[in-house]
Amino acid sequence: MEDSHRWLDFPIRDDDIVICTRSKHGTTWMQMICALLVFQTPDLPAPLPELSPWLDWTIAPKDAVFAKLEAQRHRRFIKTHTPLDGIPIHSSARYIVVARHPLDAAVSLYHQGGNLRRERIAELTGAPVPEAKTKQRPELRDWLVGWTLADHDPREAREMLPGVMAHLSDAWARRAEPNLLLVHYADLSADLEHEMRRIADWLGIEVPEARWTELVEAASFASMKAKAETTAPDPMGLFRNRDAFFRRGGSDAAAELLSAAELTAYEARVEALAPKDLADWLHRP
Repeated sequence: MEDSHRWLDFPIRDDDIVICTRSKHGTTWMQMICALLVFQTPDLPAPLPELSPWLDWTIAPKDAVFAKLEAQRHRRFIKTHTPLDGIPIHSSARYIVVARHPLDAAVSLYHQGGNLRRERIAELTGAPVPEAKTKQRPELRDWLVGWTLADHDPREAREMLPGVMAHLSDAWARRAEPNLLLVHYADLSADLEHEMRRIADWLGIEVPEARWTELVEAASFASMKAKAETTAPDPMGLFRNRDAFFRRGGSDAAAELLSAAELTAYEARVEALAPKDLADWLHRP
């Protein structure tokens, strides 16, 4: 359902913001933060997926996506799940990569898989539901163990551990570049206002002091879940339940599902896939 070639033809603007994250790493959260900073009001002029389209998503016709973005007069903030090395990087644009503890992101991914309407995806894409998706799903713990041991080509299975670590390793290697900002999901959870102020400063957006309280509240997990009909990334009815997209939003619980030996095996896989300083940063409290 994705085609990163679209980026080759997309006319970027100097002040564009590109939100480049893996699934379940905080994409929608960062889109909401950017929307609130750009419009400086919780009363957004349109549903979040309309304000911040997923440019690579092939279910939405390319010409329609481009036209929607061309018509936007506000500062644009665009979603992609493609790693930075898969899209053109323009020195004038701004790129935000949100990272999350990989195990927590994997658990969220598992639950999202159960919330997808596969028959609706097949209807929209014209492709049959893959046989593997028609079988009974494994229990979460068994699936998570398999995910930690997966050895897929990161270009072919970007949601599996090698793909996640390739995405984040590439961003980590670029972290000194002035037009790239790395954000940790745990920092958003721990001190949302501090992170929103940091992001605003980096984007060069000035927010009147009196507005911060309501903007931070509007970016909270509870507020976004309460407005799931307009915040969930589901413009074409792919979810069984939009509220379920915002399941928990927490951190650190996934590791409790694995035994000590399974955690050791996971850590060994990460060590083989990513630099140590990135792994330390990802796994910190």
